[in-house]
Amino acid sequence: MTQRVCFQLQVKPDHIDAYRAAHAAVWPDMLEALKNTGWNNYSIFMRPDGLLIGYFETENLQASLDGMAQTEVNGRWQAAMAEHFVDLDVPADQAFDYLTEVFNLDDQLSRV
Repeated sequence: MTQRVCFQLQVKPDHIDAYRAAHAAVWPDMLEALKNTGWNNYSIFMRPDGLLIGYFETENLQASLDGMAQTEVNGRWQAAMAEHFVDLDVPADQAFDYLTEVFNLDDQLSRV
């Protein structure tokens, strides 16, 4: 069964442009690693104040997180992104503030 995962992080206000630029051209090996470890339909949204909301779908959240942790590129990416976030003392992918899904249209329609 596919899990829908949503998380939030906060980008420092003076790092918003740099964060956007980095995500406009994510390294090809990082993109491949995400896909190969089960991060599907992955998107990140950002408010003007730097609040990030990320969303992805996976068959197994822990397996996807563990898979990325085992890749060399993830370590490099997390190190490159670390300076952009507010008050993180661990890599961003270990600091996700997960949000609970309270509504899904397709789920409810399937019960009608």
